[in-house]
This record gives sequence, C-alpha cells and structure tokens, in this order.
Amino acid sequence: MKIIPAIDLQGGCCVRLAQGDYLQKTVYASDPLEQALLFERCGATHLHLVDLDGAQSQSVVHLEVLEKIAKHTQLILDFGGGIKTEADLKKVLDAGAQQVTLGSIAINQPEWVKKWGATYGYERFILGADVRGEQIATNGWRTQTDHSVFNFIATYSAWGFRQFMVTDIAKDGMLSGPSVALYQKILAEYPIELIASGGVSSYAEVQTLRAIGCAGAIIGKALYEGWIDLHKLLESC
Repeated sequence: MKIIPAIDLQGGCCVRLAQGDYLQKTVYASDPLEQALLFERCGATHLHLVDLDGAQSQSVVHLEVLEKIAKHTQLILDFGGGIKTEADLKKVLDAGAQQVTLGSIAINQPEWVKKWGATYGYERFILGADVRGEQIATNGWRTQTDHSVFNFIATYSAWGFRQFMVTDIAKDGMLSGPSVALYQKILAEYPIELIASGGVSSYAEVQTLRAIGCAGAIIGKALYEGWIDLHKLLESC
C-alpha cells in the first residue's frame, strides 16, 4: 500500500483545514518545497499536492510550487485543485505532475473527463470524491450535491478509470480515524484502486486500511502534529 503524505497549499504555505472549513486553518510550514524535501528524506516516494486556493477560485493558482517540487525532488506527484479546463490540465502535467486528481470537474463535466482519460491515459488520473456520508461535495467542499459516491465510482470505473481517492470530509483534519466501513463497502462492490483520505491518526489505522484492501493512504495532519513518524511508518510498511 502506498503511503502518501499531503501538502495542502493556501497563500503559498502548507496548511491543514478542519473538516474542509477554510476558516479552520492551521499553517504548518511557509516553504512547501522544504516540506516536500523533508518528506522525501523520510523515505516518501509519493506526494499529494492540493491547491486549496485553486479549488476555491476554480482556477489553478500554485503552478509554480508544483514546478519547484517537481524540479527539486524525485517524488511522484499528484496534483489537484482548480483544474477546470483542458488547458489547466496540460499546464499541470507540463509542470511536472505525474498524476492529476479530478474532483469537481468529474461531477460537473463527466464527458470531458471521459475524453481526457482516453486521450492522456487513464493511469494519469485519480478520481477524487469528497463525501459527507455517501454524497459528494464539490468546489472546495462548499457545494453539497446529490451524487452518490457509489454511482460516481460505477460510472468512471466502467469508462476505464481505476484509481479513486475518497475523502470523508467529516474526518479530514480531525485525527478521528478513517472511514473504514465506507471503504470496505466500496471495495466489496468495485475492483478499483482505492486511496483512503481523511482522519488517519495512527499506525494501527494504516495497517487496517491495508488489510481491507486500500491501495494507498493519504496522511496529513497526523504527520504535521507528530502523531505518526513518517520514516517509522514507511519502514513498517
């Protein structure tokens, strides 16, 4: 299972939100490149990079940060936030992202995303579903939709996409444990590569996610707060 540290970008800094609330923000580092290098020195091979400003403004904001991290590290980068057009997609890929996480646009413009998968390769995309309960929220988690995460996965997996990231908004940034029951329910129905996101706070929880079949786990606040030592976790995995 891939262990994927996260950097959420706002105002050029590394931050974490509580339950997706932009007003409940904690700044952990002022230099995202230094934070990425720290993760790499701990042994990380992947990095989840989220443009919170981009998600809020619906336009990619932190392209330069992506370029710097891609240039100065060997990390496999996935980038999400603010990608609304094919021009945005090309900019992010050209800036060094090996994968792109698509959330809101996958709900609002599914035919575009279907075409992009066929054009650029399905392996270049992670379909991101940010959920409250089992319903997806979009636009930086501010807009609640009536789209079921199960219908979302069914549609995109039928089109050829295999990698999905499901974030429980209620858990995110709360260190209250991941949504194991939801992930088990998803994996029981769909043969996908599922990346768990939100709430991971201990080594035991990571082992549980691996045991139920998750392909990866995003870890953010637990690393910044010192609840989990990334080097120790990577050694144990």
